[in-house]
Amino acid sequence: MSFITDESARLTGLIAPAQKSTSAIQTGSLQYPSSSLPDQPVITGGGSVSRASLNLRELWEYRELLYFLTWRDIKVRYKQTAMGAAWAIVQPLFTMLVFTLFFSIFVGVPSDGIPYPVFAYAGLLPWTFFAGAVSNSSMSLIGSAGLITKVYFPRMIIPTASVCAGLVDLVIATVILIGLTLVYGVTLSWSLVMIPLLAALTIVLAMGVGILFAALTTRYRDVRHVLPFVLQLWMFSSPIIYPLSVVPEKWRWALELNPLTGIIEGFRSSLMGRAFNWRAIIVSSVVALAFLLASVFIFRRLEKSFADLM
Repeated sequence: MSFITDESARLTGLIAPAQKSTSAIQTGSLQYPSSSLPDQPVITGGGSVSRASLNLRELWEYRELLYFLTWRDIKVRYKQTAMGAAWAIVQPLFTMLVFTLFFSIFVGVPSDGIPYPVFAYAGLLPWTFFAGAVSNSSMSLIGSAGLITKVYFPRMIIPTASVCAGLVDLVIATVILIGLTLVYGVTLSWSLVMIPLLAALTIVLAMGVGILFAALTTRYRDVRHVLPFVLQLWMFSSPIIYPLSVVPEKWRWALELNPLTGIIEGFRSSLMGRAFNWRAIIVSSVVALAFLLASVFIFRRLEKSFADLM
């Protein structure tokens, strides 16, 4: 607890209130002219979603704070744990073994000719990152109440940092997935270059959902109890333990509206060198981007009341 308190105090020192003057404001080791810092968040009363209403430039101006908050979340996650970052390997591997035992051996769920451990791990990789990022970011504003009530900075940086902190686990799990694929004798192909793009799409989706639930949880505390059920339903409506091919053709379009469907199917196609389901990937890209823009807009509309709700 003292660690978090000390970190919060140090981060508070990094944030200088915006002032209208020509003097420089010290932020960590960098100096920014005060004229370049925003006075207050730009929150419009309505209208179309635009750059002005989202005020994305403000996030870039506080990028150093984003780095420190991300690093803080990473250290808090693994501090005083015996295995440290190894949990990024153990958790999806253990889940993969359980899925393989029950759904492949006992139930006989098909895997489209892919070794089921590889099939399951390829689905668990983006899902584990997504679910963890959404869960952590949903409570991030409440967990940083001491920082929010002291100084002004873009509140969206806090849930964004929670999502970015999971990138370490995502990179480690991706390396393990490629190694597992080689163990099962699968020859990798050029399609592997799609993995970074699919990972970026997963990050965009996680940020969109995480930012939305961070705002809703701060305003309506009951949301924290609803989120686990939402994630559980989302997991079973995603092709993690089963392939998209087992879904009847007339209902497949509904499953493809789930943005994780195109991502998960894309990961498997990248590993196996198979043809991509471009329709599902395009739908996932459009839905993820639209979700992010809508969530940012909603967050901007609600953030003016966050300090009073802490």
